[in-house]
Amino acid sequence: MQHLSEPDNLVSFLEGSVAKYPDRPLFGTKNVLGEYEWVTYEEVGRRVDNLRSGLAALGIRKDDAVGIIANNRTEWAIGAFAAYGLGARWVPMYESELMHVWKYIITDSSIKVLFVSKQEIYDKIQGLLTEIPTLEEIFLIEGKGDKSIARLEEDGEKNPVPSTTPGPDDIAALIYTSGTTGDPKGVLLTHGNFSSNSHAGRKVYPELMKNIAVSLSILPWAHSYGHTAELCTMIYLGGSIGFIDNIKTLADDMSKVKPTWLIAVPRVFNKIYDGLWAKMNERGGLAKKLFVMGVDSAKKRRELAARGKSDFITNLKLRIADRLVFRKIREGFGGRLMGAMTGSAMMNSEIAQFFFDIGIPLYDCYGMSETSPAITMNSSVDYKLGTVGKPIEKVRVVIDTSLGDEKRGDGEIVVYGPNVMKGYHNKPDQTREVMAADGGIRTGDRGRLDEDGFLHITGRIKEQFKLENGKFVFPSALEEDICLVPYVENAMIYGEGREYTVCLVIPDFPALEKYALENGFPSDHEKLVKMKEVQHLISSGITDFLQGKYGGYEIPKKFMYLTENFSLENGTLTQTMKVKRRVVLERYQEAIDALYKK
Repeated sequence: MQHLSEPDNLVSFLEGSVAKYPDRPLFGTKNVLGEYEWVTYEEVGRRVDNLRSGLAALGIRKDDAVGIIANNRTEWAIGAFAAYGLGARWVPMYESELMHVWKYIITDSSIKVLFVSKQEIYDKIQGLLTEIPTLEEIFLIEGKGDKSIARLEEDGEKNPVPSTTPGPDDIAALIYTSGTTGDPKGVLLTHGNFSSNSHAGRKVYPELMKNIAVSLSILPWAHSYGHTAELCTMIYLGGSIGFIDNIKTLADDMSKVKPTWLIAVPRVFNKIYDGLWAKMNERGGLAKKLFVMGVDSAKKRRELAARGKSDFITNLKLRIADRLVFRKIREGFGGRLMGAMTGSAMMNSEIAQFFFDIGIPLYDCYGMSETSPAITMNSSVDYKLGTVGKPIEKVRVVIDTSLGDEKRGDGEIVVYGPNVMKGYHNKPDQTREVMAADGGIRTGDRGRLDEDGFLHITGRIKEQFKLENGKFVFPSALEEDICLVPYVENAMIYGEGREYTVCLVIPDFPALEKYALENGFPSDHEKLVKMKEVQHLISSGITDFLQGKYGGYEIPKKFMYLTENFSLENGTLTQTMKVKRRVVLERYQEAIDALYKK
């Protein structure tokens, strides 16, 4: 059921759906028995009203900042919409963040009231009440007492305060980019940014509007991708959101929530794809033969269709494989998944095609925090594999060829539309660097538009580097592909001003341990990565995989093997799982330099 009009603020998103779908389940959380318990739109709406009133009693007014340190949960949304209903700014932070980053964001955004999920975080952060003058109150979500969110809701219920309706230009949230260099930047996003982006996104997926939408929440709402594509859009549609327990329980959570739609990143599906092949290789026999027959038949059917042909035997083989193998894979996703939107990096075309073939289409999309986030989207009604889709409604993409490559026919992607941020909070110089004089935003990404209007991403300007021979290398695409190679968990390419590129490799140790056991090698990680047999296994796998896809100058000539993975905890990854190159280089520069001396 569609709303009759398109609200331009997030308060109306929630209140409209509470009125239309009061008894529908909105959020589902796993209980101690491992089963999902759901709360309805009406229940969530009531808690938002109470918390908004509690915040008003604390003196929260328009443009004040209310923050949270928590993973996705019911209270995250309740806090956000309570703040929105007062015209306040919502400032989300990640639980798995470093203390100095929390302190920086709380200070920079002038948070007055802060919610934290757990006692452990509360204990770590309560000292900031005396260190940061603007921070007045901290409330605990998982707990009771005077400084709990439950008490604040109880107090608010006694003295109700009605919501105000923000204007489209009013700031809704400060989404801090974790950035691969420097301090986080607070992206000022308005109610109009979020609402216009959500409306444009859902319109390219008509199946979402024809069915009751259900998602399994994997990506953090503290990033604009999860916030807009999942939280806001699902609420607007009257959909339901089940919270993932953790990535290790993904299969169990899928079977219980039975999502109809997923908002994800390529790495989720890369892992599932690798897992499927590993399981088939392990089982062997008829199961593997049927699986391979299905994959090969799907590929042949596509090739024949491209020539306007069809083949009975090929179609029969595919039907058999679908009934006996592919259907079980779909059931593993809950049995009713219509598709998934992926962002943050390009899907590998072979893997994307595999999921299309088994009946789970993956649609590559493109955006950034500063554009709320969507810019272009593939969709069920119009898609092209190997691209990130076409510009969404009311958004215009221009390619600035002055920063491009004549042979590639590309340039910097510049974006115009209602999705473009107001700027960076407290950072006028950095705002001027990215905002064009005519209102567009320079993305820092390179791309080209093809004859059909689809956008192709060709690199990241800030991450690209030039080799000694003057040739440019775009490391992120290389790294994504290297992570698909067996026995590789993570990778980073380096070569700025050098004769050739080198690669830092973190092996997939669970897979490598199994290989070591089969070959009588030691299981100790430090010893394993120093063995020439193991190094050759991985490096030759990487080189063979990249041959033909990349120029010889791009393919790494030497490798360094690490036993500690890039992670949030050690500060080498951003919250969107991008490598912080500066941090990694600071840590390993001496060892990298040594590679070039050998």
